[in-house]
Amino acid sequence: LAALTALGGCASVRSWFHHGGSDTTSAPSDSGQDENAPPRVVEPEVARRKITVPRIHSSDFELGASYGALSIEDFGTHPSYGIMAAYHVTEDFFFQAEVGRSKAGFTSFETLSNINLLTESERRFTYYDLSLGYNFLPGEVFIGRNFAMTSAFYILGGIGGVDFAGDTKFTVNFGAGYRVVPVDWLAVHVQVQDHLFQSSVLGTAKLTNNLEALIGTTV
Repeated sequence: LAALTALGGCASVRSWFHHGGSDTTSAPSDSGQDENAPPRVVEPEVARRKITVPRIHSSDFELGASYGALSIEDFGTHPSYGIMAAYHVTEDFFFQAEVGRSKAGFTSFETLSNINLLTESERRFTYYDLSLGYNFLPGEVFIGRNFAMTSAFYILGGIGGVDFAGDTKFTVNFGAGYRVVPVDWLAVHVQVQDHLFQSSVLGTAKLTNNLEALIGTTV
């Protein structure tokens, strides 16, 4: 009889816990929302800045003029002037054509002996080159804190010809330069290059080096 009473009490206790207890898995949250629902996306309130896009004219061609000094081997250093044109194939590579002119002076032999080896017209030194250039070390040059100009160093090399001493010679040229773009339609060049060709003006054939340094502007 005691055992039956104990069993009945256990069943009553189990029934009491079953009906009186709270089911935490099915109870709604205090906020009234389903816990399995995805979180709400918070839209950021950011003040957008007004950006002015620079109006840079895109063009693959350059055309301009140059002025500098040309050292003609054995004939001294004299002013030179010319024109240049370039076509930019890519941002790195470009073709450049140049035509320049200078005038040779007198050799030491002519000065000492008072004998002219060349006539006045034969002293004109005219060169024309076609070169392949490569831009490297692109960057900017700053003037003060608020003004910057696009710039790049470049190297170039090519072939051409020179009219000098009454003859036309095949030339090979190579050099380097620095280009600065102060505004979107103008570029300033500082360039140094060497024009090499075989010359026999002084009686023996030799390879002459004719260095030129120039400054030019192109549009």
